[in-house]
Amino acid sequence: MSDLASSYTTVDPAAAAVAEIERLLPQLIAWRRDLHAHPEVAHREMRTTTFLRETLTAAGVEVTALPGTGLIADLGAADPTRRVALRADLDALPVPERSGLPFGSTVDGVCHACGHDVHTTVVLGVALALKTIEPTLIDRGLAIRCIFQPAEEVMPGGAHEVLDAGAMDNVDRALAVHCDPSIDVGTVGLTVGPITAACDQVEVTLTGPGGHTSRPHLSADLTFALGKVLTEVPAVLSRRLDPRSGVALVWGQVAAGNAANVIPATGRVVGTLRMLDADEWKRVDGLVAQVVQEVVAPYKVAAQVAHIRGVPPVVNDAAAIAALASAASATEGERSVVPTRQSLGGEDFSWLLQTTPGALARLGTRAPGGPTYELHQGDLVIDETAIGVGTRVLAVAALSEV
Repeated sequence: MSDLASSYTTVDPAAAAVAEIERLLPQLIAWRRDLHAHPEVAHREMRTTTFLRETLTAAGVEVTALPGTGLIADLGAADPTRRVALRADLDALPVPERSGLPFGSTVDGVCHACGHDVHTTVVLGVALALKTIEPTLIDRGLAIRCIFQPAEEVMPGGAHEVLDAGAMDNVDRALAVHCDPSIDVGTVGLTVGPITAACDQVEVTLTGPGGHTSRPHLSADLTFALGKVLTEVPAVLSRRLDPRSGVALVWGQVAAGNAANVIPATGRVVGTLRMLDADEWKRVDGLVAQVVQEVVAPYKVAAQVAHIRGVPPVVNDAAAIAALASAASATEGERSVVPTRQSLGGEDFSWLLQTTPGALARLGTRAPGGPTYELHQGDLVIDETAIGVGTRVLAVAALSEV
């Protein structure tokens, strides 16, 4: 424990935590850069998990491994009156880095294009800072559970592994931050209610006899039918679901054929189905497959539909948002809290909020006056000042329970 943190422990745990975070900040930035240089995709976050386990264990924090990758870190009261969970996601994306940063990805075709390296560093920083005031947490009956979750970027995601491990049992509130390159560093985007959308993955595979492009009437024009799936299925869904739900089926992968004069025997499209409304999301199960079959029926091809249920919307609890807003105002200034709108992005933190109230905050990462980057792109650059902001806000919000 630093002398500065020790001097605050008995009177002001929030001030002590913030002082410790300031002391740790150069190390946190260095750790984030190391994580950024060594990204790992979903379910393969072995190096990241080892780093977290060794760092937390060295600080005296109790850790429990999740199956495969990821871990849980617990500190504070063993039999608490309140337990707060803080979630970080570990995985990177299969996207080549184009940022030009000196600590850019050393792994071909993989990079932290969504800021999960920042999320991991922030929650690690909170755990280390709060460990220095653990006696105060114990005295006041507060437990902090830091969840380092694997596989947020795939469906189904690692949140299910967290739930299956019982990590959300007896948790009273769950908090998380997510990088937002559309708002300036030093600001935190907050809203009560839905902040993300429901998101599923849809894969359609068509098969037919194949043939010569001069004789489509003697085979089945699979490529034409695939084009109908691409255009007609999103259109039909927009008429079969409540338009207020903001339904959007957008294709990301298309594959069919390898010769200009050959009708292929198979074709495939893969995309995501997103919507703003949780109730409509529950009703859509089965509808996608039905619509695909109706669309391709005239073309004498067979359709196989895989509709992988992904995540419901993240719905922010009002009390959790109040705690985050108070923490941001106290540590970053009253103008740091900015409104944010619901997006069509999916986030499997939503599964952790199905039985536990909590909130997701958007962490501003844009350098003031700098360019606005897009998430999931290899050129993403994050202003590292955001690491201190996120760590302070999460730590103080968690301590609002004491």
